[in-house]
Amino acid sequence: MTRRLFLPNTRTVAILTALGAGALGCSLYMRYLGVQNTEVGLACQAGLDSWFCALRRLTIALYEHSIFGIVALGAALVNLLRPSAALFAFALIPAGLGIVLYNVALSGLAIAILILSFARPAPAAE
Repeated sequence: MTRRLFLPNTRTVAILTALGAGALGCSLYMRYLGVQNTEVGLACQAGLDSWFCALRRLTIALYEHSIFGIVALGAALVNLLRPSAALFAFALIPAGLGIVLYNVALSGLAIAILILSFARPAPAAE
């Protein structure tokens, strides 16, 4: 008996698409209106104490240490071994963030591994 491949149903694909688009939207907002915006950068460096400056500092610290790419790659590798929709989503979100927020190499590799997970057999139902 052949096992079926890991292929999420339509509802799961819609949810994964929304999560991926949301991650890309948040990262685009943060990159172009937070990190690369000169006025915001100068205001935050001058001592402005707001939630957006704290989020900007956190984002910069995370991408300087390649956290987005490392988390995405780790979750994608685990998903390759035992594919599931939850692990796929857990890898997709930091990969989407990392693609836009300067962790392109590791996040791109994670996306490629996520695509490869569709060729893996689905876990057996217990």
